[in-house]
Amino acid sequence: MRKLGCLATLLVILGGATLGWLTHDWLGAGPAAKPVAVIVPEGATLARAANELQRAGAIRSAIRFRGFARLLGNGQAIKAGEYAVPAHASASDVLTLLQEGRVRQRLVAVPEGFPSILVHEALMKADGLVGDVAVPAEGSILPDSYAYQKGDTRASVVARMQKAMRDYLAAAWKRRKPGIAVSTPEQAIILASIVEKETGKPEERRKVAAVYANRLKRGMPLQADPTVIYPITKGKPLGRRILQSELRAKNGYNTYAEAGLPVGPIANPGRASIDAVLDPARSDALYFVADGTGGHVFANTLEQHNANVKKWYAIRHARGEM
Repeated sequence: MRKLGCLATLLVILGGATLGWLTHDWLGAGPAAKPVAVIVPEGATLARAANELQRAGAIRSAIRFRGFARLLGNGQAIKAGEYAVPAHASASDVLTLLQEGRVRQRLVAVPEGFPSILVHEALMKADGLVGDVAVPAEGSILPDSYAYQKGDTRASVVARMQKAMRDYLAAAWKRRKPGIAVSTPEQAIILASIVEKETGKPEERRKVAAVYANRLKRGMPLQADPTVIYPITKGKPLGRRILQSELRAKNGYNTYAEAGLPVGPIANPGRASIDAVLDPARSDALYFVADGTGGHVFANTLEQHNANVKKWYAIRHARGEM
């Protein structure tokens, strides 16, 4: 009887200890005082993941984590990836995080109109990406925010960016309106890159596209300042006024010195600018100039345009810019 009593007492003690561990280690607040990063390698077992979690300070005990996971978990497999474990997350919540694969998302952003040289800089600065990559071909990247995980290669991210552009351009080209000024998807990207750099107002894109379409159809030079700047800076801001010698330079890009499209894109245009080129506004406008509000005023004749230019110069004089 004495032995049976001792055994019962021992079971009670062990049961109390298990309940304490359950409350403290499994359901209670975790030990991490701040969010911690944990990488679960591809093919890692629950034991390997538990060791990584304990090493990072996300859980108290790898052994007890595994035990409770097997006893109380739903049996779902854990998923590989980089995780941001919240501060004081319970071990139960950590297991759910790994089972649901809620990996940390890192993003590299490509704004509309970004030249490829700046895309390359953003990729090289992106934390967690590995490997080198060449500057992508201008106009080959679709502006967007691209998710990646730590350890992904820069080349793989560029491949996804370029596939996104190819896919979008192919779909947009099928929707093009008849009678547009460009005859190939490649020409559409070139013209869209100019439209992208000429206006920051979404509502103006189709009208700017119409101006350049009208000029192309008449054999008029496009006279787009961004095409003059591109050979000088590869798309980065010039930071000064364009020189007369630069306006006369013949380099394949200068649309003042030569009629027609430049030899290649001058930036990576976004979806809206591509769409504008493939469906420009109905307009007879051949000219536009800044209106002082961030937008432009459009004109059908040179006489109207010259009057608008005078108004723009007056605004700049009043601002002390000239």
